[in-house]
Amino acid sequence: MLKKIVLDLETQKEFAEVGGRGKNHLLKISVCGIYDYSTDKYSIFEENELAKLSPILQTADQIIGYNIKDFDFEVLKPYLNFDIFAVPYLDLLEQIDKILGHRIKLDDVAQATLGSGKSGSGKEAILFYKNGRIDLLKKYCLDDVKITKQIYDYARVNHKLLYKDFFKTKEIPLKIEEAKERQGVKHQAALF
Repeated sequence: MLKKIVLDLETQKEFAEVGGRGKNHLLKISVCGIYDYSTDKYSIFEENELAKLSPILQTADQIIGYNIKDFDFEVLKPYLNFDIFAVPYLDLLEQIDKILGHRIKLDDVAQATLGSGKSGSGKEAILFYKNGRIDLLKKYCLDDVKITKQIYDYARVNHKLLYKDFFKTKEIPLKIEEAKERQGVKHQAALF
């Protein structure tokens, strides 16, 4: 079975605290959540546990996410001992942007495609971290991983996603190419 990983992370800081956009590497990870298709398990890692996440990502056949290329990967880079961009990935937002010519919030796609949206916002997640509510932070992050997985699964089966454009629901035609097993990569069982 292919080792596909759905990934989402939350940060310790906002852009305003690090001097604006483009400095994602300074935001620091509070938690990173994943779903592993090969084990059918969700996992969450706090900043001090990211060494356990690194080999899981490094041996993935594909990493799937929403805005992972410009955001999550850039925040993750300082924590990894390999080039995350060398791992095949599918950024759903990047695919949507290629088709529509503009970006759409994950919540807008989730509401229209799945009939339910996110359980909070990134700003709330930062407040959870700052207030020591790690339980709520982990739940929020894994909720986003679940939504991203459901959106990916829907697009794979239906070759489209939906989104709300003001008062109309519109369709995004989206053909998802199946990931291929990476040659020469040893797939390790995750140690949890």
